[in-house]
This record gives sequence, C-alpha cells and structure tokens, in this order.
Amino acid sequence: MSWFRKKSRKIEVVPQDKRHVRTEGIFVKCPSCDAALFRRELEESFQVCTHCGYHFRLDARARLAMLYDEGIYEELDAGVISTDPLNFVDTKPYRERLEQARRTSGLPEAIINARGMIGGHLVFTGAMDFNFLGGSMGSAVGEKVTRLIERAIRERAAVITIAASGGARMQEGALSLMQMAKVSAALARLDDERLPFISILTDPTTGGVTASFAMLGDVIIAEPRALIGFAGPRVIEQTIRQKLPKDFQRAEFLLEHGMIDAVVDRREMRSFIIRLLNFMMNPAVQTAREEKAEELPRASALHATD
Repeated sequence: MSWFRKKSRKIEVVPQDKRHVRTEGIFVKCPSCDAALFRRELEESFQVCTHCGYHFRLDARARLAMLYDEGIYEELDAGVISTDPLNFVDTKPYRERLEQARRTSGLPEAIINARGMIGGHLVFTGAMDFNFLGGSMGSAVGEKVTRLIERAIRERAAVITIAASGGARMQEGALSLMQMAKVSAALARLDDERLPFISILTDPTTGGVTASFAMLGDVIIAEPRALIGFAGPRVIEQTIRQKLPKDFQRAEFLLEHGMIDAVVDRREMRSFIIRLLNFMMNPAVQTAREEKAEELPRASALHATD
C-alpha cells in the first residue's frame, strides 16, 4: 500500500498503522551471520541458514514431517495432557499457564508422539517442542514417552526421541522428577528386547531430560551448536566460580569429549537416521546382539563368584 492517496485533488496521508511494506515477512535475518534469508529458501532448507549453517529452532510437527516417509505419520496419545495435581500457583495459576501454552503453541503437550515409516522401517517417535512451556517434562510428557516405548516393544519397532527441553517441570514438583526414573525403566525394557533407541538432541537439551532418556540412546546424535547439559553454563560458573572452556556444553564439545556419537546437520538427518535403521534393524545384527547378551554373565552369577 502506498503512503499517500489522491482523493478529489487532495492528497490524503495514510495512517501509520495501515502502512505496509511489500517485503514484510519475505526475508528473515540470521542471528548468527546477519544474512537476509529468503523465507521460502529457509523453509526448503529445514530452517538452516544457507550461508553459515545456523540451525533455527524447529517445532515438533515440522520435525516429524521432516523424518517420516513422505511426511506422513499417525499422531498418538494426543489426549494425554497435564493437569494441576498440586494446585500450583506462582505469579499465576499453573492451570492458566497450561491453557496459555496450548493456545500459543497449538499443541496439547510439550511432546508429540508419532507412528510411521522411516526408510521403510516402522518407527515410533517422540518430538519435543520448546514452544510449550520450554519443552519441560511433566507427568504427561513422561507418560507419553513411556507409552511410545511400550508400543514399540509390542510392535517390534525402533524408538526415536527428539529432545528440546529446559528440563523437568517445576510446577509439578516431585511428580515431574519421577518421570526420569519411569522413562529410564521403560528404556531398560526396550534394551532387553534388543530394539534400537536413537536419541536426537537439539538446542537446548538440559535438566532432567538430559539426565534421563536423552542421554540413554544406543546412538546419540546432536544438531550443530546445540546446547546440551544439566545445569546451564551461567549457573555452573556462578557455582564453581571459574570460567568455563570455550563452547562448553555445545554439541561439538560433547562429541570431542565422547559424550555423544555424532553431530549431524539437520538437512542430512533423515538420510543419517535411515542408514542407522538399516543397520540396527538388520535381522543379522539383532541376532548378534541377542547372542552377545546371552554370553554376558548375570549379576547374580557375578555375586556368587565373589
């Protein structure tokens, strides 16, 4: 819209709130290299800067569509949502925070469960979304991850989780912390069944999520420059009163120190996952894992020989 209109030989000034620039919304500025990115090209590159490789945050449903064959998947457990077991109130009631999070994010919870095919393999995936209360893990998130794992065991399928979280949800107190043990126990059962679990860490992955299922994968993958840790670097520096190393808790630092297995560009993530599944779901590989597990002495046998 032009800023001036000719009306009966008079020039009318268009009000400020009705002025629009035609390029609004077409370009996005990269916070890393300051490049002006054409929005359509950014979407085609899965929200990765085509100049410097900076990874913008991606919502849960976009991640699922990116991974699954033809972007098709079945959403599961949408009815599992958080309540307010403690009637918690800080600056506002927890119930109000939940309603607001659902309105602003368009999500029922901080994680979306999905079932579908990736590279021809049946896979159950849980994708967390930082837009819903910082991707925090409460009772509903723990229940949904546990259900995901139990379904995979029943259907002999692989499990993938995509973490994006600030940690356990403080408004649910100890009930949220209990989810760490609950999900870890479910993953132990998955391991007993010799079924693969792939953990993908995105920016940020912190707190109770890092201290539980996010770091328990058979293969742990991170996106470039993702912040991964338990406490944040600022909290650690204030606690130990020392300056942390450069890029401490970034994905590349963790890879260098053996905490994760790979750092993979988002644009190559699907093909990397498919290669992993081709190997891990190979019947010969699964048979070898079972035979090796049978050769390992049981804990009771070890104690008997002490």
